[in-house]
Amino acid sequence: MINIVIAAGYATRLGELTKNFPKPLLKIGESTILSRMLDDIDAIPEITEHVIVTNHKFAKFFEEDPLLSPCLAGSPDRRWKKPITILDDGTSTNETRLGAVNDLLLAIDYIDKKSSLNREDLGGSGPSLLVVAADNLLFFSFQEFVDFALEKQTSCIMCHEQPSIEKLQRTGVVELDENWRVLGMEEKPQVPKSHWAVPPFYIYLQKDLDLVRHSVENGCGKDAPGNLAHYMVEHTVMHAWPMSAGRFDIGSLDTYYEAVERFGER
Repeated sequence: MINIVIAAGYATRLGELTKNFPKPLLKIGESTILSRMLDDIDAIPEITEHVIVTNHKFAKFFEEDPLLSPCLAGSPDRRWKKPITILDDGTSTNETRLGAVNDLLLAIDYIDKKSSLNREDLGGSGPSLLVVAADNLLFFSFQEFVDFALEKQTSCIMCHEQPSIEKLQRTGVVELDENWRVLGMEEKPQVPKSHWAVPPFYIYLQKDLDLVRHSVENGCGKDAPGNLAHYMVEHTVMHAWPMSAGRFDIGSLDTYYEAVERFGER
């Protein structure tokens, strides 16, 4: 299974802090937002490599990051043992961004060209994909999510209970059956049909990758990763894993500074 990190956004809501610096590399104590996520994912046995998709404006920051650069150079003292690749999507402004779905397709095209699809992986079906957004602090391990997908043998999304109708109206919302199969998904519904909200973490099995590859040309929205999940729910069987603990979504200056205060090492 290949871990794809979508990190090509411009984080305009963080103002000057990320005007000329990528949000995933902001410090939380002695680590960064991204490094904390990679610490967990790299330890998952099923993960074979990481592909980080960023934009042209910020690519050099990822390539020169003191934690990432030893991994890119193959140093024996590197923090993460699985191979890491930085992909530049070629954009330099928020107005010209490709969108999260197109950035994922860029990563899949890179993987295809490496002929990685010939390797055995999740369930013996080839290299499936773990797709994550790079701006969250998590209080659970992605290993639980991978185990859930192995059990269900379907592509999967995450979900968590959200009591606030206002917050549900700003995210993806799913309807589920008693076995956690996704019956339907809506993006930013004015009248949510459940309290199950969808965070930006997904597993797409190899058997569903052709659906992913042709999603945009078949009408899938390309801006947010939830657009693809919505499209996939309508075209294949998917299950939703209920998060076993919470997460901290860093989406504004206030939430970043709160994260530094609450979770940064003293």
